[in-house]
Parts: sequence; structure tokens; C-alpha cells
Amino acid sequence: MIAVVGVIAIVSALPRDGGAPGATRAETVTRSSTVAHAKTESPTKTKSLAKKGLPSKVVVSARVAATPELAAWGAERTPRPPQLPRNFRGKGKWIVRDLGITVPFRWQGRNGDSQMVAGGPHYPIWFTNLIYHNTLYTLTYKWPGLTVHTCSKVPGFSLQTLNGLLATSRFVGPEILQRNQLRYVDHWRVGIVVPQLPPGLWPRLPIALGDIYVDQRNRSTFWQLLQFGLQNLYDPQLDEWAQMDTFDHRPGRVSLPRRCLSATSTPGLLGALKPAG
Repeated sequence: MIAVVGVIAIVSALPRDGGAPGATRAETVTRSSTVAHAKTESPTKTKSLAKKGLPSKVVVSARVAATPELAAWGAERTPRPPQLPRNFRGKGKWIVRDLGITVPFRWQGRNGDSQMVAGGPHYPIWFTNLIYHNTLYTLTYKWPGLTVHTCSKVPGFSLQTLNGLLATSRFVGPEILQRNQLRYVDHWRVGIVVPQLPPGLWPRLPIALGDIYVDQRNRSTFWQLLQFGLQNLYDPQLDEWAQMDTFDHRPGRVSLPRRCLSATSTPGLLGALKPAG
């Protein structure tokens, strides 16, 4: 699998760093800290709203939205953008929905190097992406219809390069990913569009786009990546996802495949996608 933004891409309830016990639907419309300031209307007013035919969820939302704290929620200060840490280890799933493929996924980092591994020899897809010694490597062992399995190499791509790209992300808003655990996340959009031109009627191409979901309490904890673009060239819909089940801030294991030791620099599109930095 070709990777650039791809190297960058969620029920029991816990607090915002992992979910909140007993969280209600009304609480899912805002950050838990904001909900904590919501005022409770009197039972009489609640009954009055219910008599008007409003569902219970709407009644609860009406009570919550009436508070000054929630009225100002849309004006909250934008959080700091995602940043991949130097050391981490996480496990989850890599999903290629249009092909009906879901495989195990590992993402680890150690001292600024990092490695993604999706699938394996007994799965329909198997690839690894690495940032290793200031170089981006991609090696696809298995993919439907693929007969070329060389290791690509883009020199000059480091953790600093990646985090520089992530720093240009646009904040979408706070959200909750409903999986086995509720994940309170900040949703960001990042991408590469060419050519870079001023606002107005200009021809533009979205080369690579990614939606990144990081923990609201720690922008270096990644829970989900959604990717679309030419970095997913092997997929008919150019669309691949990563969903993390665990993400710990402990050094992981990063290992450059032997096949990549003799890799030569990759010219053309992949090299052109490398952001400056």
C-alpha cells in the first residue's frame, strides 16, 4: 500500500479519556466537562414539554441547551492539533470496506521511528509502512491483484515532517466514537491539495485526505484514521481506515524489513507528495 497520509488516519461507558459510566445520549452532544455545568429544569417544566409531544430525548436536550455554558459551546477555543509521539504502541483493525477486508493492525513507535503493520501472511492483505532513520518506507507483501512487491523509499521524511503536516490540520469538532468503549475525541481533517492557489475558481486536485480522531485529553493518543486519496492507490475506492483498540505511550518495536535495506529512492508521485520540512 502506498503511504504518506497513510502513515499519519472509534457499550460500556468511561470518562473522556476512555468513556463515562452511565453516559446518556444528551451527554453525547458535548464535551463531558460542558455537560457537567448543565442546569436541571424543574420536573414541572419537563412534564410541560413532554405534554407538547416532545420525545424524552428532545426534552432532555432542551433542558441542557438552555444553559449559558452550552450556548457558548460553539465558541470554544480550538484545541492543539494532533501530534504523533516519539514512543507508543497500539493495536486495532485495518479496514478496506469496499473490498470487504478487515485485518489486524499494529502501530508502534520508538525514539521517533514508527511502523504500521496491517494483516499478515495468512490474510488477504499484508503491508508495512515505516518512518525509519528520517526515511519513509512502504512495502506491500500482499494485495488483491498486485504483482509488484518492491519496497519504496522516500528520504527526508521524519517524525518532525509528519507532525509538521499534522500541524496544518483543520479542527472539525469534538465527537464520540461508539465502539466497545466510548471514545471522547477531537476530529481533525488534514490533506494535500495541488496546486496551492488563493481562494477562488481555480483547478485543484485532492491528492490525499485524512480524518484523524485523537483523545480529547491527549492529542498524542490516536483512536481512528480515515484515509482517502492516491496514497491508497491499490484500493478501487482509494479508501482505507484504521481503528485502534489500544494506544499506550510506551516504546514499541520498529524493525526495517530486510527487503527495504536495498531500496532505492522513489521518484514521481510518491516523492512529490512528501511535504517540505
